[in-house]
Amino acid sequence: MKGSGVAGLLLAAGEGSRLGRPKALLELAGERLVDRGVRLLEEGGCHPVVVVLGAATVQVRGAVAVRNPDWRSGMGSSLRAGLAALPAESRAVVIALVDQPLVRAEAVRALIASGAGVAVATYGGRRRNPVLIERRHFAEVAALARGDVGARPFLAAHPELVTEVPCAGDPADIDTPGDLARLEPRLLEPE
Repeated sequence: MKGSGVAGLLLAAGEGSRLGRPKALLELAGERLVDRGVRLLEEGGCHPVVVVLGAATVQVRGAVAVRNPDWRSGMGSSLRAGLAALPAESRAVVIALVDQPLVRAEAVRALIASGAGVAVATYGGRRRNPVLIERRHFAEVAALARGDVGARPFLAAHPELVTEVPCAGDPADIDTPGDLARLEPRLLEPE
């Protein structure tokens, strides 16, 4: 799958203000969320994987780390920083969020296999992450990514381009200590 031409982009720059610490550094089932996210993208067929960091500076194996100096402004700046760091030979990118540990590599593979130029994972009919976007859309995605939103404005502006891809797994995210306590036991369940 390394020859797919699809890069992976993991957004992991936030400070986790409601959680009390950067989400990238959280350990669940003995693995940091940032490492789990890189593994998700790699096992899903993405190469290379770029991780956007901000509040925390960490070593990440198997990925290119990019620092977003403007991380406090929200996810939009991290998405722009990540898109700008992708190699020219990447025909598309799968964008994932560090705080969704129950998303499966099968979702990434399904997005790539869809052959779509713009694809969004759906769970129970609801659009969530990850998303796949072809290079020809990067400039517009970056221009529309502002504040604490990423690709959502682009997807809303171009519904005719979006292919929904039904996925197994759970896109629940970790924002609070309660979310962490609720999701951690589920990581130990067999898939």
